[in-house]
Amino acid sequence: MPQQSPLDLAEGDPFGPHNLPYGVFSTAGEDRRRIGVRIGGYVLDAGAAATALGSPYAGLLGQSSLNPLLAAGRTAWRDVRRALTAWVSDPGHRPTVEPHLLPLDEVTLHLPYEVADYVDFYASEHHATNVGRIFRPDGDALTPNWKHLPIGYHGRSGTIVVSGTDVVRPSGQRKAPTDPAPVFGPSVKLDIEAEVGFVVGTPSELGSPVALGEFEDHVFGLFLLNDWSARDIQAWEYVPLGPFLGKSFATSVSAWVTPLEALDAARVAPPARDFPLLPYLDDADVERPGGFDLRITVSINGQEVAQPPFASMYWTAAQQLAHMTVNGASLRTGDVYGSGTVSGPEVGQRGSLLELTWNGRDAIELADGKRTFLEDGDTVTLTAWAPGAGGTRVGLGEVTGRIVASR
Repeated sequence: MPQQSPLDLAEGDPFGPHNLPYGVFSTAGEDRRRIGVRIGGYVLDAGAAATALGSPYAGLLGQSSLNPLLAAGRTAWRDVRRALTAWVSDPGHRPTVEPHLLPLDEVTLHLPYEVADYVDFYASEHHATNVGRIFRPDGDALTPNWKHLPIGYHGRSGTIVVSGTDVVRPSGQRKAPTDPAPVFGPSVKLDIEAEVGFVVGTPSELGSPVALGEFEDHVFGLFLLNDWSARDIQAWEYVPLGPFLGKSFATSVSAWVTPLEALDAARVAPPARDFPLLPYLDDADVERPGGFDLRITVSINGQEVAQPPFASMYWTAAQQLAHMTVNGASLRTGDVYGSGTVSGPEVGQRGSLLELTWNGRDAIELADGKRTFLEDGDTVTLTAWAPGAGGTRVGLGEVTGRIVASR
């Protein structure tokens, strides 16, 4: 019996030719980084395959980072994706392509792009409402501006790390409301934020806002993101400005970027708007709905604790991009922005421990003990999938990180 090809995938494989996320990898004993495309349990050395096939895209795919491909623009993204789909689908290409497939467990994955700027939003009404109820129990849960604009803050691009990187417990000032003075030391309320990130490909000019309808001309794809949060440091420092040291110590991102085109079947309408939106944010008449039906799972030490639904996000990625640039701020290739914590209406759909434990009031039962916030040695993993065409699933990979003690 002939040996089965790595391209003969099991039915329903979420990393089939309908997906083809991009990453950057290296192999043992060789530091050279290469662009890879995931197919099943393998990584295709995209540059080597392109060269072997005499493809005109060998230059773009033969890089050590995705940035040149990101900068090439939407037409190139479409054409390269079509070529890759043909390479892994057409039996006539197999003799040339198969030698450039490497088992996923034999490669090291790296941050796939060079990050320019990083912005994080606050786009889940359920998350924002929960946080408001926790910290303002006697006031309005949502601030007056929340349903009129996507609230966000600038993060620290230099501390974005690829999935699998250990997260050092941050130290800083903290002060509980009843403490007489602040103290310095390791965070005792270390938390996660289950999010979806978006990476910009095509830049924009300074002074030229990006309209809602131009989202797909500028954003290459999306990925899972965990914006680690030190809640005690954050609570003491964030008035009157936004998050700073409580957020900037680490943000973990998936090693795989899923092209927007792979998620066409997962497009959904966002929740109904409660207030009329200003024209630059009004998506009532957009050609395609701006939400994405992504099913996220949060696990701690291998035990599932939540399933946040991305379809419930009030503000879409297109609206976030439009708001981020409406003042004329420019986009750069490699800009990353996060959706903000993804939470749904049910307790089991909350994307942070702050909400799941109601700021430490209610412990989570794990097999290795109770948790209110993260302990040293804990590993947090986010996984996700989206519905694809014809009943398929589009896998979004995972983002994982282990907490290690403060240095």
